[in-house]
Amino acid sequence: MLYTVGEMAKKLDMPTSTLRYYDKEGLLPFVERSGGGMRMFRDEDIEWLKVIGCLKKAGMKLTDIKRFIEMAMAGDETISQRLDLIAAQRKEVEAQIQAMNQTLATLKFKEWYYTTAKQDGSTDRVRNMPSEQIPPEFWQVRAELKGDTVNQSK
Repeated sequence: MLYTVGEMAKKLDMPTSTLRYYDKEGLLPFVERSGGGMRMFRDEDIEWLKVIGCLKKAGMKLTDIKRFIEMAMAGDETISQRLDLIAAQRKEVEAQIQAMNQTLATLKFKEWYYTTAKQDGSTDRVRNMPSEQIPPEFWQVRAELKGDTVNQSK
């Protein structure tokens, strides 16, 4: 079945402008054109578009996505290069996730900190609280915020 830009955008829950932009940037060499020059998408294009979306969400540069698509269209002789590109992006995403997990841990600690301070009516007791009185899941975060190290086996 063939789909117009609007139909495919609706199918993928994305703006039509995104598909037009991808095409303008050369990311859609697989898309057919009608006799009048309209983009016509096939069911098989859905996977391509979802992979492009995934790579974009993963932070891959459009130039690298374009290169990935060109390699994929070139065939099996580019499998190793595609694997390298995907593996490198996965590592970047894992590093971002690790950084975001640290951010989340800090936010959870500060939420506990201010919830406790609110109950006390002051931050004084919480700020000076010995580590043993702080929930263990926050020991590492508190130590890092203070510039200390902590023995995680406590």
